[in-house]
Amino acid sequence: MSINRRSFKLGALSSMFVITAVVLGLAFSASMDWIPAVNGGATARAATNVLPASGNFTEIVKAVRPAVVNVSTMRVAKSTGMEDLPERFNDPFFRRFFGDEFFRRFETPPNIPQSGLGSGVIVDPAGYIVTNNHVIENADEIKVTLSDKREFIGKVIGTDPKTDLAVIKVEGDELPTVNWGDSDELDVGEFVLAIGSPFGLTQTVTMGIVSAVGRANVGIADYENFIQTDAAINPGNSGGAMVDVDGELVGINTAIFSRSGGYMGIGFAVPSNMVRRVMDSLIKTGKVVRGWLGVSIQGVTADLAKNFGLSKAQGALVGEVFPGSPAANGGIKSGDVIVSYAGKDVEDQTALRNIVARTNVGENVKVKVIRDKKRKTLTIKIGEQPKDLAKVGQEPDISQGEADNTALAGLEVRDLDADVAERLGLPAGSTGVVVTAVKPNSSASSAGIRTGDVITEIDRQPVKNVADFNRITAKLTKDDSPLLLVKRRSGKFFVVVKS
Repeated sequence: MSINRRSFKLGALSSMFVITAVVLGLAFSASMDWIPAVNGGATARAATNVLPASGNFTEIVKAVRPAVVNVSTMRVAKSTGMEDLPERFNDPFFRRFFGDEFFRRFETPPNIPQSGLGSGVIVDPAGYIVTNNHVIENADEIKVTLSDKREFIGKVIGTDPKTDLAVIKVEGDELPTVNWGDSDELDVGEFVLAIGSPFGLTQTVTMGIVSAVGRANVGIADYENFIQTDAAINPGNSGGAMVDVDGELVGINTAIFSRSGGYMGIGFAVPSNMVRRVMDSLIKTGKVVRGWLGVSIQGVTADLAKNFGLSKAQGALVGEVFPGSPAANGGIKSGDVIVSYAGKDVEDQTALRNIVARTNVGENVKVKVIRDKKRKTLTIKIGEQPKDLAKVGQEPDISQGEADNTALAGLEVRDLDADVAERLGLPAGSTGVVVTAVKPNSSASSAGIRTGDVITEIDRQPVKNVADFNRITAKLTKDDSPLLLVKRRSGKFFVVVKS
């Protein structure tokens, strides 16, 4: 029996593919039939990108496989009795309507043991093991089995759901380890091996190539910079090793694309450099310390690039600057397009989020922005990302479209008063106009504007009330494509409404 723990859709492929993030690891089940899914420093790596001289990977597998372990988990399910149902379901009317048989479905016996299975990699002779967070999440007991059949009880050192990584530790002697590789030097087309326990079949090895690097916006974790491979990865491979032709660890297998729950030629691994940084932080502090800029950002579309004077759709557009944040203190403003960070070009908002997260807290970084179509260099002292901060820098859930309607026609707004601001979850003192209705098939609807959005700027002019809105929109023609700054619960973002 194969059970997928979670799945997600990817853009336009949503009707074809389901990403089974847990396909590779943990799936709790009452049945055990089928359960889906620092030794030395990182050495200088020769990017050979060729098969071993012997023509096979035998010696590499012999060296690496002992360090790849089977991770089995056990947890006790809580009772899902009638006390867990909403109060209204205990109403006599509902009981008469649905019948007693319906309610018996919820009266399951308490304390049912449920099991899960995944993989892990020993990376330190002291017993530190890297795996996926979803492999050991909510586990009451973790058992680690080595290739020589030794068994240990694993202790959770720390977890990081934002990268879907976790570190556990076992106490043992002469533990085998795998050496770290440099994932930044990994090239598309190189051979890689995936080692793990697919479907509970321990010490399974598959071979493929690196299909892509730097994959993001996949939807598996908050921080994504995945290595994509066609090496066969299946349920139970989660937390297993991806190694290169030198036998060095370059990734931790995490997820696959699948329509059936099994291998379909597209798998993802967290790159080793990200893994190592997360692991070191968890071991030293029990948490992952990430750099923080203090802005909400979005990608730059072709329409936005034209409005902001960019030669191409590249960089990260700042929608909102959080008060008191490093960005605010350093002079970054809403409407700035960040094009360079610490001397590196910024491709998009995901690249910026990843590089900021890797920056040491307290470090002064040169940030180049385009403001009012002019380049400006700022120095920002990076802070520590607050623990309770909601997702920063997520791409707004909007789409760009074309319509034949006059610009902003079909859009109804009202003043944003204190009561409405509170209902929308906005801070006191917020200004703007709140969208009360959007005509279907209008330009605003096609651009992604929806009821409850708060418009704070039109064509870089502040909109504090309906009077401002009417004054500015009165000057628009049917050929104009106004640039709006919109505030939503996820943050502020810019959007071009095509006429």
